[in-house]
Amino acid sequence: MSLFRTKNLDTMLASAQKPGGLKKVLGPLDLVLMGIGAIVGTGIFVLTGTGAVTAGPALTLSFVVAAIACGFAALCYAEFASSVPVAGSIYTYSYFTLGEVVAWMIGWDLLLEYGLATSAVAVGWSGYFQSLLKGIGIVLPEALRAAPGAQPGVDTLFNLPAFLIMMCLTWMLSLGVRESVRLNNVMVVIKTGVVLLFIFVGMNYVKPDNWQPFMPFGAGSVMSAAALVFFAFIGFDAVTSAAEEVKNPSRDLPIGIIGSLAVCTVLYVAVAAIMTGIVPYMQFEGVDHPVSLALQVAGQDWVAGFVDLAAIMGMSTVILVMAYGQTRILFAMSRDGLLPAKLSKVHPKYGTPYFATWLVGIIFGLIAALVPLGVLAELVNIGTLAAFTLVSVAVIILRKKRPDLPRAFRCPGVPVIPALAILFCLALMSFLSWHTWVAFAVWMGLGLVVYFAYARKRSLLNDTN
Repeated sequence: MSLFRTKNLDTMLASAQKPGGLKKVLGPLDLVLMGIGAIVGTGIFVLTGTGAVTAGPALTLSFVVAAIACGFAALCYAEFASSVPVAGSIYTYSYFTLGEVVAWMIGWDLLLEYGLATSAVAVGWSGYFQSLLKGIGIVLPEALRAAPGAQPGVDTLFNLPAFLIMMCLTWMLSLGVRESVRLNNVMVVIKTGVVLLFIFVGMNYVKPDNWQPFMPFGAGSVMSAAALVFFAFIGFDAVTSAAEEVKNPSRDLPIGIIGSLAVCTVLYVAVAAIMTGIVPYMQFEGVDHPVSLALQVAGQDWVAGFVDLAAIMGMSTVILVMAYGQTRILFAMSRDGLLPAKLSKVHPKYGTPYFATWLVGIIFGLIAALVPLGVLAELVNIGTLAAFTLVSVAVIILRKKRPDLPRAFRCPGVPVIPALAILFCLALMSFLSWHTWVAFAVWMGLGLVVYFAYARKRSLLNDTN
């Protein structure tokens, strides 16, 4: 029972093709829109304000740094996704490359990343939704507006809107991936259109003097802001979780991963430049709706209303896709025997892991209702950066161990590109706060306990040894 025993790739591929599994219904456009749906949300509509205060107008460089780190990792993901079209993302890739204990730990890490991402975005969604309600004269009771301690001096107890949006989208996911993707596609088209509207309207009100000084707090602040706004790029890796539900995964998955990341990078840099060109960066201090604030300062309140609506839609799609990704991680780990079998049971009518979907929705819906946004965001970032680092390591190892493996897409410049991904990710991790590292270490330590107490003994690999 070696800790580093690996799964047979042919067995994995055969298991994914068994009758009664997940339905193959997704095409390349679905995957690109899924990626954009997962990426464009809280990061651009909420965290850009905090990023501007941290780095000033050089926030644009922070987005570029974060995008480069993600871009290197995306090339590594694309190679794996096209070669191993099996649900589970980096968990699955690690299982046949690096061994069971590594796969378990990264799967455990992904459960934290995807789960807390849905919770964090649900909190951001709640803020915009309550702002929209306030505009029509509806104000929720104080106790139901936010998590305990989220608003100093206010006796908040439970974020009701955050919990309710989690329940609504969980219900949608449980009904089937095709239905969920259709909803995602419609909302992605609308929110992307509104972001473009902001760019075209806002560029007319930019004052270049607001970009001076461009880097008021030095290069270190650019990296600190990059570590924060990295959250804005989280989500493209969730596309790989759809591998078993893609019609032509070897071709379509790389298109979905790289295409969605490229589109979002261009949008983010443009939005950051225009925001800080309209509003002096320090005026974003404490603002949770920076994009609409820029339009209000420009006197374009009518567009600001559209932005608020797009933010609500944008965050909804992020929750939808990230929750989808997490259920597929649970599905893969359960199918391998590392988690209870009920989590990989597919509903006979809807073709979804029904129990796992509702379990994820309820647990992280409660976390969204009870934990403040700031605590959640950094934990999501460190979990994602750890996953990106590991997938980059795995590409290098797999090139050595299985040079004969058919690869529909090959990451260029191996081992240089994966090594750069590792360096960028580790650099960004070093700028996260110490308490984030402590919380991450506690979570991973708990994962080791669960592995040795439960998962290792029940692994299906025990039956083949």
